[in-house]
Amino acid sequence: MAASNQKKNGKAAASDTDRQIVCSNRRARHEYDVLDELDCGLVLTGSEVKSIRNHKITIEEAYARVDNGEVWLVDCDIAEYAQASIYNHARQRKRKLLMNRREIRKFAEAGENDGLTLVPLAVFFQRGIVKLRLGLCKGRRQHDKRERMKEASDKREMRAARMKFHPR
Repeated sequence: MAASNQKKNGKAAASDTDRQIVCSNRRARHEYDVLDELDCGLVLTGSEVKSIRNHKITIEEAYARVDNGEVWLVDCDIAEYAQASIYNHARQRKRKLLMNRREIRKFAEAGENDGLTLVPLAVFFQRGIVKLRLGLCKGRRQHDKRERMKEASDKREMRAARMKFHPR
């Protein structure tokens, strides 16, 4: 009973079970090596939040950019909410990411200076609030992608062979 009261009061730390993943960018893990990850908030309108609740969001072509000390999400497509009528939002507008100045300095500026890219990895709800997991990524070359796919294939084959001879 005490644990449930802590969650209601917001004093318990958020765990992975509190998160409801809406959209993930699987292609980013193939195209990039993720060096660091950070969860941040988004500045959204009401119709955007309702569209996200209906899983009408795409982050595969999106990226983040630093402008004047603020981090912006660019090319994220959130479909229009049909019931919003005239109060609807623009589908691919720039959306501000909510980060502390310390996080912006450390995380986002490293992306600009070192030639790294800020890539959205997932969109999720945490205690009813829309959050974005942003990754500091380094692009992979074509031969790196092939090598990684070959390693994954080899692991699958070894696991299958092990199960064939040693079933549990």
